[in-house]
Amino acid sequence: MFEKINAYALRCMPFQPDDLACFNTLLQYKKQPRKTFLLQEGEVCQFEAYILKGCIRTYHIDQSGAEVTLQFAIEDWWVSDITSFQNQTPSLVYIETLEDCELLILTPENKEKLLSAVPGFERMFRLMVQRNLAQLQERLFRTISTTAVEKYLDFLNRYPAIPQRVAQHYIASYLGFSPEFLSKVRKKLSAQ
Repeated sequence: MFEKINAYALRCMPFQPDDLACFNTLLQYKKQPRKTFLLQEGEVCQFEAYILKGCIRTYHIDQSGAEVTLQFAIEDWWVSDITSFQNQTPSLVYIETLEDCELLILTPENKEKLLSAVPGFERMFRLMVQRNLAQLQERLFRTISTTAVEKYLDFLNRYPAIPQRVAQHYIASYLGFSPEFLSKVRKKLSAQ
């Protein structure tokens, strides 16, 4: 059960077997069925979850009541509301399973125990945050500087497994399109 997450950790830093064993004892295995909320707006996030199996979507509901997809997460990715988790403040997002999921959960308390026992995990989590920030900056740049077709093609290139696993209206929401507009973009591409 811990093979994949240990491989993930080892890509960040050369942990010793005892370090990984400590990490593993602090993780909680959890199965969640499809269409389950792991977090809802207003709740305080009590987890960082590594995805062993499944697909998860993070989204926000804007002032007009529309869902704005912020992230998709699949196997070998982590999902959380980092602001709510870190500051223990109410979340502004929803985190929902789109498929049956198997997760390894790290609670705030267990994360603190881990960082105290094995300080090298600070590096792993720092690298995760840095990668996430870099991706968010790239996404922002693409949002303001590329055409709709370029945005869609970039999404397909960066996340080739996701379009087969999620509804098209979620992809449209992620790209900032209406479902109808995404359909026009796809039609335009198929005509080329």
